[in-house]
Amino acid sequence: MELNQLRCFIAVADELHFGHAAQKLDMLPSTLGRYVRLLEETLGIRLLARSTRNVSLTPHGQLFLDEARDIVGGADRLVQHFQKLGRQQGGKLRIGTIDSTAVSLIPQILHAFRSAHPDVEIQIVEDKSSRLLPKLQSGHLDLIFIRPAERLREGLESRFLFYEDIVLAMSDRHPLARLHEIHVEDLADIPLIVPQRRVRPHSHDLTLNLFQNANFKPQLVQIGDEKQTILNMVAAEIGGAVMPRWVTRMSVPNVRFIPLAKGCEHVREMLPVAAVWLKGIRDETRDSMMAIVMRELEKASEQG
Repeated sequence: MELNQLRCFIAVADELHFGHAAQKLDMLPSTLGRYVRLLEETLGIRLLARSTRNVSLTPHGQLFLDEARDIVGGADRLVQHFQKLGRQQGGKLRIGTIDSTAVSLIPQILHAFRSAHPDVEIQIVEDKSSRLLPKLQSGHLDLIFIRPAERLREGLESRFLFYEDIVLAMSDRHPLARLHEIHVEDLADIPLIVPQRRVRPHSHDLTLNLFQNANFKPQLVQIGDEKQTILNMVAAEIGGAVMPRWVTRMSVPNVRFIPLAKGCEHVREMLPVAAVWLKGIRDETRDSMMAIVMRELEKASEQG
């Protein structure tokens, strides 16, 4: 029996849906299902009752769930405790960040932090929110900057930082590139490039949310998932892309970034940024970083 098998079982028990649990753990449903089956084979009992429509816990599964949570929680706390001791001795802070804050926030706060704490080693890990959260919970990161979920996972604390501004990326050859701001109606006949939802749910839903009150359906083109790829497709006149404003710092020839009109302000709420850390663990280095984050926040959010 492996910890990873227990984590997979707990995720399915929480979601009661293999697809949702797999997305939460950022793995393929088939891989998740294999881990759960191996766990059941090791134990010799059925933990989950499966049908074509539903997943539910068996009586044994319900009993096992509480024990599994205790085992995984205890293992995570053990790792966190000794990693903290090593970090205190070595003066290290491990930060996880999504691509957005890697560009808009991290450079600014690192400059201020290094001035105040020159002896602390900083390690940066850039990844998706869904991958950074498990690394934080398992003690491999001390502080992460992510797009927060509506419901925070158990054992975590968070602080909302800011909402990002939104722009439309458009080929500078297109007539829309001459506008000073973009209204939803301007996009009625424009193909919009979006990533697959399972890869980048926030970015995908950002575009759809823009049209929630429109009297037409957007023309969506799924041709790339990474922002650089999407911008290259925009430059090639494949279509436009609704994106966070920080991408304006990326160097892409023949692309113009146009702000969204005031009537689209509700879309900004699709791009929240929050700091997240482990609850109940004292860490002076992490707290010092958060103090600098809050001090620099207004300037960082204006640039983000």
